[in-house]
Amino acid sequence: MRRLRTVIVLLFLQLLASFSAQGSPAPKSPWQTLDGSAPLVVARGGFSGMFPDSSLIAYNLALSLSVSNVVLWCDVQLTKDGVGICFPSLVLDNSSNINAASKANTYVVNGVPLSGHFTVDYTFKDLGNVNLTQGIFTRSERFDDIFPIMSVESVFSQTQTIPPGFWLNIEHDAFFSQHNLSMRSYVLGALKTVSISYISSPEVKFLQGMAKPFAATNTKLIFRFLDQDLDEPSTNQTYGSLLKNLTFIKTFASGILIPKTYIWPVNSINYLQPHSTIVTDAHKVGLQVFAADFANDNVFAYNYSYNPITEYLYFIDNDDFCVDGVLSDFPITPSEAIECYSHLGRNASGQANPLVISHNGASGDYPGCTDLAYTKAISDGANVIDCNVQMSKDGIAFCLSSIDLIASTEVVQTVYSTRAKTISELENNPGIFSFSLTWSEIQGLTPTISNPFTKFELYRNPSFKNAGKLVSLSEFLALAQNATSISGVLVKIENAFYLAEEQGLSVTDAVQNDLDKAGYSSKTAKKVLIQSSDSSVLEKFKGRGYELVYDVNGTISVILNSTVKDIKTFADSVLITKDSVLPTSDKFTTGVTNNIVPILQAFGLQVYVQLFQNEFVSQDWDFLSDPTMEINEFALAVGVNGVVTDFPQTAALYKKSRCLTMSIPPNFTNPVLPGGLFEIMNPILFPPVEAPAPVLTVADVSEPALSPAVEILVPAPAPAAPEGSSPKSRSSGHSLVISHAIFLWLAMVAGCLLVL
Repeated sequence: MRRLRTVIVLLFLQLLASFSAQGSPAPKSPWQTLDGSAPLVVARGGFSGMFPDSSLIAYNLALSLSVSNVVLWCDVQLTKDGVGICFPSLVLDNSSNINAASKANTYVVNGVPLSGHFTVDYTFKDLGNVNLTQGIFTRSERFDDIFPIMSVESVFSQTQTIPPGFWLNIEHDAFFSQHNLSMRSYVLGALKTVSISYISSPEVKFLQGMAKPFAATNTKLIFRFLDQDLDEPSTNQTYGSLLKNLTFIKTFASGILIPKTYIWPVNSINYLQPHSTIVTDAHKVGLQVFAADFANDNVFAYNYSYNPITEYLYFIDNDDFCVDGVLSDFPITPSEAIECYSHLGRNASGQANPLVISHNGASGDYPGCTDLAYTKAISDGANVIDCNVQMSKDGIAFCLSSIDLIASTEVVQTVYSTRAKTISELENNPGIFSFSLTWSEIQGLTPTISNPFTKFELYRNPSFKNAGKLVSLSEFLALAQNATSISGVLVKIENAFYLAEEQGLSVTDAVQNDLDKAGYSSKTAKKVLIQSSDSSVLEKFKGRGYELVYDVNGTISVILNSTVKDIKTFADSVLITKDSVLPTSDKFTTGVTNNIVPILQAFGLQVYVQLFQNEFVSQDWDFLSDPTMEINEFALAVGVNGVVTDFPQTAALYKKSRCLTMSIPPNFTNPVLPGGLFEIMNPILFPPVEAPAPVLTVADVSEPALSPAVEILVPAPAPAAPEGSSPKSRSSGHSLVISHAIFLWLAMVAGCLLVL
């Protein structure tokens, strides 16, 4: 009887659980896609941002370094004998090593004459000896002439795994029809051996003809919108006008593929405008929306601060909409955005390391060392903000990237341009130096934003290139003291010897006085880091409870144990360059490991690395034009303690990645293998072997003690002439009266012995 009651109770509980499950609503998806699933990543030509478009290596890399359901994109062209190939263009010239002397033709394509070597003039066998090349000339050519042109069927069957999704883009059906080639027949035939997930085309007529054959399949037809002013060939309407009739598109397609600027338009100076309603409008009529033209090395709206992850988040993680997929040349980056950084929330916490140290504040967004740059660095999540200390003529310590005011202000456009001089101890070129102007004069200068990559036509936040005001060290310390989110300040001191001996200015005393006045001597104050490439400067601050950071000025390849022991006597941390950690040749990591970081850490020294920037040209090719991948390499693989960056927001966001806390993180978050690209590279195109960087020895880090500032005595002005006297009488005698003491001092400085 007891056993029967137990069975009844168990059945009752099971029934209750069943009713409870049926009555509970399904958890709401965080994604605002049409079906509530995460947006798709579509890899255009595979990983075409790194390797030749539509090459086997590009497709395999996309499968390895993307979300698990990545869709491979193939631009289908037809050969003379009707074979479908994956190739980015009708003409072979830009993306293959086709012989330029053979079979060049001119055809009319969409009403425009186009010249080149067309796929329709070659059989597939003719193309057997033609290899793929990188079609975008700002990308590396070192993987050219290795990989053959592949048929659609070969791409599907020869990749390392069967593609989770396969997308055929049919761009020129009308052109192929003019050459007696049927794209419709080819696609229907390919369906027998290839699983096709999506078919897109900018031609209405082609998709209408495909709607019936694919009605009973899982293949989705996608209408591709081109520039709004262009005419769609079969309707003679512009794509802009077709955009206003989405219900018509729905009659033959299940989704649309649109340029990203359809969604987030930009103005004439490349700043974002309010987003359109195209995504929500399309979703209302049951159309999926895929956004195109994403590439890490493409032009960005300045709002994204050159961080491609930020751009993707604008399209997939906002309060108003989410696209159903993105078409990208660098599929690793949208994969990161979707799985690691979406829906984090504003209060998401991050891991402790690496420490995020600003470089002149958020100098990638505002003029460095201004109030705006520091405020932005704080709001971006920097752990430590920095002040590169300079001295004014009247002894005020202030923050500026260089002792030469020309580098970061518009001083040459002011009356102070006459104060330019050449000081070989500081720099070879003429400069207008901070100690030539008073602080009051410096405060009136207009700051300028740093633009380190103008030769690549990459500019930073031009609308705010002169925004903000320069701040004194005391103002900087007060700002930091009131910022609850940061843990410390870094004060950088250089040129202390010159300032003391030649200008009579003690920068170390000025720094210490300002720190004391701002309350940084208190145990409850924020952490203070003092940085210098001069060991004698750091010696001056020993015993005060500060973290002393030795700046290894320049790239090194080896550091001796004896050198590290010597550094340990005057520093707690070391700042080194990225190339000192990962040596490179022509922007490719070589695979040589210097082990400098573990050696320094073994002696108990913290290791900080500089300089991290978002612009893709600042990163080695190995990091796939993704600044987050670069940070990940130094944080995970190398284990540095901190990164110094122009863009603190990027590093702070990295630390919040949910993928860092996963027990089994995605493949695309693994560090890269330094030197790995050499294994794929065309040996003929290997970059040149570069000489190793120098060894850091004890002699390199030892400096004489810093002497006190020499008092510079300025001659007193001549007494005022009696009222009514002529200008000539005021300067009569043409002589300058110098006191006996000053004359002796000048004689000693000159190294002369004067007998008076």
